Amino acid sequence: MTRREAREQAFMILFEWEFHHSPVQDIIANAETGREITVDDYARKLSEEAIGHMEEIDGKIDVFSTKWKRRRIAKVSLAVLRTALGEMAYIKDVPTSVAINEAVELAKKYATEADASYINGVLGGAARAMEHQTQTPEAEG
Repeated sequence: MTRREAREQAFMILFEWEFHHSPVQDIIANAETGREITVDDYARKLSEEAIGHMEEIDGKIDVFSTKWKRRRIAKVSLAVLRTALGEMAYIKDVPTSVAINEAVELAKKYATEADASYINGVLGGAARAMEHQTQTPEAEG
């Protein structure tokens, strides 16, 4: 399975979580049993990280989503944002630009062009802030 396919699985897990708030393991077990699929290890790790850090991720969405309050964001777009922010913040071997691009592609596939553009803007703002937080005073000087 490719990383792109694994991200898509993680997105689907987070989308389902939005409705049930079940433990990740239960969502995965139901998917594997009911839909006869095998959830990739990367999808499992990414969805566990995102759900485990949901408060921090949602805080970033609240800060960088200037157009909509989180409760008004479409569930698909919210799941895409959470997947990407989880990857950007908690999966260290993925470049931020890759996480953003993959999120935009997921939005184009499951939402609309307008949603993809909105997601790109929110993630771009979050990426700039995260980059600024990791810079040291020596690097800035």
